[in-house]
Amino acid sequence: MPPEVPYGFAALPQYETERLLEEYLARLGTAVERGTGLVSFDRDRDGVTARLRTASGADEELRVPYLIGCDGAHSVVRKALGLSFEGGAFPEEYMLGDVEADWDLPHGYGVRSSRRSADGSADDLLVCIPLPGAGRYRMSMGPARAVRPGKRGAGRRRARRADRTDAGTLRPPGRRGPARAPARAALPTALGLGLPHQPPDRGPLRRGRVFVAGDAAHIHPPTGAQGMNTGVQDACNLAWKLALVVRGGAGPGLLATYDAERRPVGEEVVGRTVRHAVHGIESGSDDRRTLLLREAQLLVGYRGGPLAGAPYGPADAPQPGDRAPDCAGLTTPVAAFPLRLLDVLRGRAGHVVLLYGSDAAELSGAAEAARAAGGLPAVVVLPAAGTDRPDPAPLSPSPAVPVYRDAAGEFARLYRPDGATGLVVRPDGQLGARFPWAVPRPP
Repeated sequence: MPPEVPYGFAALPQYETERLLEEYLARLGTAVERGTGLVSFDRDRDGVTARLRTASGADEELRVPYLIGCDGAHSVVRKALGLSFEGGAFPEEYMLGDVEADWDLPHGYGVRSSRRSADGSADDLLVCIPLPGAGRYRMSMGPARAVRPGKRGAGRRRARRADRTDAGTLRPPGRRGPARAPARAALPTALGLGLPHQPPDRGPLRRGRVFVAGDAAHIHPPTGAQGMNTGVQDACNLAWKLALVVRGGAGPGLLATYDAERRPVGEEVVGRTVRHAVHGIESGSDDRRTLLLREAQLLVGYRGGPLAGAPYGPADAPQPGDRAPDCAGLTTPVAAFPLRLLDVLRGRAGHVVLLYGSDAAELSGAAEAARAAGGLPAVVVLPAAGTDRPDPAPLSPSPAVPVYRDAAGEFARLYRPDGATGLVVRPDGQLGARFPWAVPRPP
């Protein structure tokens, strides 16, 4: 990964990811009501009436301004809206589970073993992704005979749990070749059988006041956790827009940009993960750096979309719609260690204005003016000392407008500012605008 990316890839079991998300929600005062399901809903111009059934079996009715269906592959919301997946399904099944492998392979490496048929496609496949813990892997392969459902049809597509938890050799029945598991493995968690669908419905991700996101909108093969990551990004993209509309900070037309921005991303990710599932993760023409950035979904962008402002500055600089790059080496007179830009931005609600220039006093004045005009929080970034003039202006921190020095020069290298440059960072981490700025000097 490029040096400006602060984290490597992390493979976590789904239950651990859910725990982290629930703890984060709890800090915001939100609790997940497990066992409560959506039975049906009615929508009109003013809102949505949802009928729920709790874990105790009690029925409830809830009136809400908007409804978001994040209810997975068999989404009640998607079906009620009349949306359907246009893509087909893989002709074969996969067995997927978290296992403890008893083998002598070094831990921490992903394992992919396949056998090719005459036409070059993989007809036998084993994929093992390392998880935290000794010998723990997320394994995917053809179904073993012990857990294969007996009939084809809709029931075969649904996830099935395996009752066996004893140790056993994991290999598809009646097959010989490189895709058999190289060791015995204990099965501590449930196994699921399923047929991952291919491309999503080409229709909208929204009808009126009802939306779909995540697996309710697009189904992916279990390759690289792209399905979960894409679903989380769907929710982040929609959440800040809904928040602005509900609070009166934007008109309902803003919500139309959710489909315009996210549906092309879902289609691209599904197509790529289908290709990787069939031909391997390194299939295609991308160089390794681009491949890793794309797998980490750091190349997702909405340039040219309905919210992307006019481009400004060098053509190879981050432009509206692109992801706002992280950078290190920001300093203040107080902190004795350098900070990262994403750490500086973390916790700031809503959009943030970034102002870059050489004069701290002028930049602070511009930031205060931006706050007064639009209520947007602002962050000032100054060049590294000695880069713009012999004696650059000292930092003038303000309680309302923090000022940072680009001591390592990473901000200038990654953002390519063209003189006094301003940027607006959206709540989902994408750039909303890039513009020149100037504060009139007194005569």
